[in-house]
Amino acid sequence: QVQLVESGGGLVQAGGSLRLSCAASGRTLSLYRMGWFRQAPGKEREFVAHINRSGGSTYYANSVKGRFTISRDNAKNTVYLQMNSLKPEDTAVYYCAADAGVGVSTTPGPYDYWGQGTQVTVSS
Repeated sequence: QVQLVESGGGLVQAGGSLRLSCAASGRTLSLYRMGWFRQAPGKEREFVAHINRSGGSTYYANSVKGRFTISRDNAKNTVYLQMNSLKPEDTAVYYCAADAGVGVSTTPGPYDYWGQGTQVTVSS
């Protein structure tokens, strides 16, 4: 079993940047494909980005493509989400998730482990 803890959220003006981190403990992160999701008030949890076990393959939601970058450092057991050119519509609680499956999953269901989330607020 793996435990995930997100950090790095906060309040930023539109056009600014934040870098979220997701630190894992309990098991080595290299065993898992990783995803970032977000959930705004009154909305369903939505997919943001995915990275495979080695970090060699990534996939993004259209809404963040070209602005967000997912990466991982398996030696540090950490996954990152670099967010640039932030917009007010990016405001949400951001969650990282881990799953031992294969391929790319853009829905929350297949992910077995979740962090507690970190709030990102983008002001206009």
